[in-house]
Amino acid sequence: MSWVQKEIRLGARSRGFHLVTSEILQQLPELREIRVGLAHIFIQHTSAALALNENADPTVRQDMERHFNELAPENAPYFVHTYEGPDDMPAHIKAVLLGSSVTVPVKDGRFHLGTWQGIYLCEHRNRGGSRRLVITIHGE
Repeated sequence: MSWVQKEIRLGARSRGFHLVTSEILQQLPELREIRVGLAHIFIQHTSAALALNENADPTVRQDMERHFNELAPENAPYFVHTYEGPDDMPAHIKAVLLGSSVTVPVKDGRFHLGTWQGIYLCEHRNRGGSRRLVITIHGE
């Protein structure tokens, strides 16, 4: 059994749900050495999240964005934490609901995802900037 831990950066994206599976894999050649194991992917930010979901139909990502905007709207009159703009507090709420990490099985040097699954960067700020991920792999 071996452990690998690596920090990578995802390119800046606008607010929304973005497939980032390929971008992660491009920066993670170490994965190819793992026959069987787990990859834990953690985002080091409080206004963005990670999720696993539909990787084929982009309307799923559009609907997810619309739903979360209804769930945690900007400019709610009860928000106190508004120092960084109207998208800040809703971003924190959305990040808590979705979570800061995903764990993915690894098989034969690849993520062992379902046919229609991909890893999402859930960007909740209008201009969130580049996002840092810590990826920890355990396997053989």
